[in-house]
Amino acid sequence: MGHHRYFPHTDADIARMLGRCGVDSLDALYADVDSALRLKKPYDIPGPMSEPALDRYFDSFAAQNKKLTCFAGAGFYHHYTPALIPALMSRSEFLTAYTPYQPEISQGTLQYIFEYQSMMADLTGLDVSNASMYDGATASAEAMVMAVNSVRKKRRVLVSATVAPAVQQVMRTYAEAAGITLEVIPEDNGVTDSTAFTEMLGAGDVAAVMVAQPNYYGIVENIDDWADKCHQHKALLIMNCHASTLGILKSPGEWGADIACGEAQSLGMPLNYGGPYLGYLCCREAFMRKLPGRVVGATTDREGRRSFVLTLQAREQHIRRQKATSNICSNQGIMTLHAAIYMALMGAEGLEKVNRLSAAAAHSLAEKLESTGKMKLKYPGTTWLNEFAMEIIAEGITADRIIEECASHSILAGVKLTDDSILIAATEMCTPEDIDRYVSIINEMKP
Repeated sequence: MGHHRYFPHTDADIARMLGRCGVDSLDALYADVDSALRLKKPYDIPGPMSEPALDRYFDSFAAQNKKLTCFAGAGFYHHYTPALIPALMSRSEFLTAYTPYQPEISQGTLQYIFEYQSMMADLTGLDVSNASMYDGATASAEAMVMAVNSVRKKRRVLVSATVAPAVQQVMRTYAEAAGITLEVIPEDNGVTDSTAFTEMLGAGDVAAVMVAQPNYYGIVENIDDWADKCHQHKALLIMNCHASTLGILKSPGEWGADIACGEAQSLGMPLNYGGPYLGYLCCREAFMRKLPGRVVGATTDREGRRSFVLTLQAREQHIRRQKATSNICSNQGIMTLHAAIYMALMGAEGLEKVNRLSAAAAHSLAEKLESTGKMKLKYPGTTWLNEFAMEIIAEGITADRIIEECASHSILAGVKLTDDSILIAATEMCTPEDIDRYVSIINEMKP
């Protein structure tokens, strides 16, 4: 056997593979990985244990986790997950392996994808939804590529500086590989600079413009005539939105957007060290053929029964990479199911209520933090929903100190923007007692 107990390669197999790679040892194969990053000894894994001992062993690890009340957002939010969701998600009707090519054995999967698409189209006010992308950042990058593929001979895309920085970075990576020129529209006092937007659009050769709603700072931007301006220049308007907020804010369709994309984690998906999340992508019917990912259609079988199938997709989406509109092939299927159950369970009224409760908690917290005299709203006079940037005005107090101090009191205070500013979010999960606890920590902080 070779070097690893669970790899079935013989030494001869390994030697053949190394020969093909043109190196003479496994160490040489990994020579370009910094030695400081490489493991120099076997994993520290204890020997066999009885089941009760194993339970105790892992319980001791779990006990080291600190449960924090979450006031951090920046694109991912702590909303309640109704108990019905995990119960329904585990039902066997939905457990179909991998891609549902064969509708005969995949009706459970195909139906929930169809229901998900129908509800996302309603939520965004657009005609069609795919199902789905890995997360909001890759969905945004795919929306950019899709827009360029839909608008002939234009390779420039404008993205607002108020789109989340991590999303911009992923877009930049895709743009470089796809030969797209990505330019940033500067921000002014927490919102997109509309004068710069008009000038950059007017310079010509723009395929699409992306703006976030609400933006990275939680602000709801006024983009009333943006769609008209884009369309006058034969450019598309892409809106990047947190899915839950669409339950209360004007939809991308109502703003006149052509494509909507973003993160759907806010539809009751638990925060879990960065995933799994769910990217959504919706568009007007005119761009449907350029939409990457899966699309499921409803039809009837020979006996007249309602049934579901994958539609509008050539096989090259999945097997001929060079001819595909995108190389997103698999998706976050189980998270699509999660979102579909959440939206069906909450309905329009429930989704609106979640946002009203979140907004009320956030505005209460902002007001109380300002009353400490140690912080003030970074962008006063703007409209925001459940997230806001605070500037620290007390001498000797920094964002790092606030985050550290709050963590020692089991509160996740927010996301650091700069040394003296912090981004804070609240949802329906934040109680008045949690808010008062946060405020009292700030009150007691000394310079």
